[in-house]
Amino acid sequence: MFLSKIFNTNKFMCIEQFITDFASCFEDTDNNEITPSLIFKDLDEWDSLTTLAVIGLCKKAYQVTVTGIEVREANTVEDLYNLVLSKK
Repeated sequence: MFLSKIFNTNKFMCIEQFITDFASCFEDTDNNEITPSLIFKDLDEWDSLTTLAVIGLCKKAYQVTVTGIEVREANTVEDLYNLVLSKK
């Protein structure tokens, strides 16, 4: 059951892959800073444009539509990951 939720016909998404993809939305943030427990809104680089980049990432990479409200309701990178999984 769990594996069927995270299996995408294009790629298998584990949290490590999601973190790598999420990190690509940032220019100045060191990839090593981004962990599942990171409260991403605390990053200096986080702003409305980054929110749009994350929404675009979810749509393009995972074929999942997330809203700005859903991103605002998430606190950690793992929360975003779980949001994407819940929509698969």
